[in-house]
Amino acid sequence: MRSSLASARFSVLDRSRVREGHTGARALRDTVGLAREAERLGYHRFWVSEHHGVPGVAGSAPTVLAAAVAGATRTIRVGTGGVMLPNHRPLVVAEQFGVLESLFPGRIDMGLGRSVGFTDGVRRALGRDKDDAGDFADHVDELLGWFRGTSPTRVHAYPAEGLTVPPFVLAMGEGAAIAARAGLPMVIGDLRDRERMRRGIDTYREGFRPSPWASEPYVVVSGTVAVAATPEEARRILLPEAWSMAHARTHGTFPPLPPAERVEALEMTARERGFYESGLAGHLTGTEEEVADGLERLLEDTGAQEVLVTTSTYDRAALLDSYRRLAGITGITDRGTAAG
Repeated sequence: MRSSLASARFSVLDRSRVREGHTGARALRDTVGLAREAERLGYHRFWVSEHHGVPGVAGSAPTVLAAAVAGATRTIRVGTGGVMLPNHRPLVVAEQFGVLESLFPGRIDMGLGRSVGFTDGVRRALGRDKDDAGDFADHVDELLGWFRGTSPTRVHAYPAEGLTVPPFVLAMGEGAAIAARAGLPMVIGDLRDRERMRRGIDTYREGFRPSPWASEPYVVVSGTVAVAATPEEARRILLPEAWSMAHARTHGTFPPLPPAERVEALEMTARERGFYESGLAGHLTGTEEEVADGLERLLEDTGAQEVLVTTSTYDRAALLDSYRRLAGITGITDRGTAAG
């Protein structure tokens, strides 16, 4: 086992992507099923996401889905990647995570993002606008204050007050500086723009201030990883998501994931093809040996302590096989067995 892979943690973020011909309910059940498999394979965390008004994503209520995942598993850490804090009052978020931590003590993570909606219509429906993201740092401070019982309002967040729920900042753009100033662990993606990722990590480490939540920087790098018996099979895992992203860029709607064979048969415009090919580039894909080499370079290049895998595809069997192969090359299953 390569030393960098043996020392890193590996985790899963599932976006509850809806597949063509299937319902949102099926997507949510698939997420819970994947969490059980991730736990069995030895992954460290399993996170769920927040999207609103997106027809191809069923995960609109991350703390509710996290409760279902935690209830269906026993040992894996469960959390959000993330709760989009500008969409919510910090008090309510603290209360929700206080309930989760009370029900599943020692297993809950609180990943926080600063996005405010996919479209103008969604933002209006949420009662938010783009400028609300600018208050993210203040909202993070307020949220953490509810756990410490330091709110100047004299109101208390029950049952959150006094509990410790590890917070993480999803860092895109200035998020790295916010995570550093707050002294919080940082999650940064994506793998396709390594230079931007390295700049964000450097900004975070240089500006990090120790806090009650973290004494030193902790970096999680996130992105798509696909492993299969051949490079061609691994690449096919990426086709549905790449097409859905290209469709969103060219038509303004994010559709359910189509089967890979339908994507391969599509006639695309030049603009669609450009976005599609871009969506296929820069990920970690291939055979076990190829992905192991890529992960080793990634970890050495970034110094990250953890990799959060965010792969989505239509073929659930291929997705599960990819996660099994990834667990094999990283040794996480054997680590879990040894720990047990």
